[in-house]
Amino acid sequence: MSDDTRIPRSAENDHTNEMAATRREFIKQKTGADLKYTGEYTINPDVLPGNVENFIGIVQMPVGVAGPVQINGEHADGLFYVPLATTEGTLVASYSRGMRVINECGGVKTTVVEGWMQRAPAFIFNDAREARDFGEWVKENFDKIKAASETTTSVGKLAHIEQWSVSKTRYLRFNYTTGDAAGQNMVGKATLVACEWIKANSPIPCMYLLSGNMDTDKKHSHLNMLHSRGKRVIAEIVLKKEVLARVMKVDTKILAGATVLANTGALMAGAAYNGPHSANGIASLYIATGQDEANVVESHAGMLSHQLLDNGDFYISVTLPSLIVATFGGGTGLPTQNECLQMLGCVGKDKANKFAEIVAATVLAGDISLACAVIAGHWVSSHDKMGRNR
Repeated sequence: MSDDTRIPRSAENDHTNEMAATRREFIKQKTGADLKYTGEYTINPDVLPGNVENFIGIVQMPVGVAGPVQINGEHADGLFYVPLATTEGTLVASYSRGMRVINECGGVKTTVVEGWMQRAPAFIFNDAREARDFGEWVKENFDKIKAASETTTSVGKLAHIEQWSVSKTRYLRFNYTTGDAAGQNMVGKATLVACEWIKANSPIPCMYLLSGNMDTDKKHSHLNMLHSRGKRVIAEIVLKKEVLARVMKVDTKILAGATVLANTGALMAGAAYNGPHSANGIASLYIATGQDEANVVESHAGMLSHQLLDNGDFYISVTLPSLIVATFGGGTGLPTQNECLQMLGCVGKDKANKFAEIVAATVLAGDISLACAVIAGHWVSSHDKMGRNR
């Protein structure tokens, strides 16, 4: 590659306004793109090391606020105004409408069931029997493996190791708690040290690959649906028949029938989520609060469940088994993202579960609103009125 095609960098300090301007001018010369608005920002670039390389500016994303929503959780308890970063017209209004229904029905109950972050190395042997016997040795030496892994972190704790044998390979899935961090890098470092300890101490000689891809990092998998990656969180509510009829113009019996049809369609399609649109609320909240946006792939998967009650009311819940969230580390400390976390009261120690409950409640509000809009015929008309369809 010739020097005139290399992106300009500074060996001394690459995160400065001057270097950003140099790179914008370079890109303009190479592509013709005028990066005027990309170069207009208020944050100091010195907060960006560790978050981005070859910095040229800021992509400005509209942020709207939905709510408030009443959440009756174990960690999130009260009324919350929810920041949603999106370019989709009607989205914020739709979530607010769902939140109004939730409020008039007494609020949404949220529960964090468990939370793990994984790294899944693969250990290779001469044959299947060696792999099987190695697995037994790992079980017997769990405490020592745990101690080795935790020398790298004061926060991460190895909770358990799952195992599978395939051919002459033994796949291990290390499961950690990670405090308020999402923890992918944390558990990667911890597992590397653990694997080196295993390799040095195993009575059966072995080689390993640090990730055998059973952690399914930034990929959807059925394994994560069953065993949780990130937080397994559930949001549930009983929708009152009269509230749904008055606010949404929808009868609960019709909603129940439509939900059965939607479940069947999702099953035939092999969808990762059977509800209307979990990814919308999750992605919008993630962008606003500095989450790793690629984790929407795992996080949006889940199950929407319902039951038409004898009195005509409607029980509905959202289970998100792989909701990967953080209130510390990554992009959560950047100025605008941290302000959005402040809006939710999710800055400080022990706030990750609170944030997870808020995300789940938001997803439920959006699903209620969109499902009712489709039934009542408001789905297309609302986009015509408020979105880009016009």
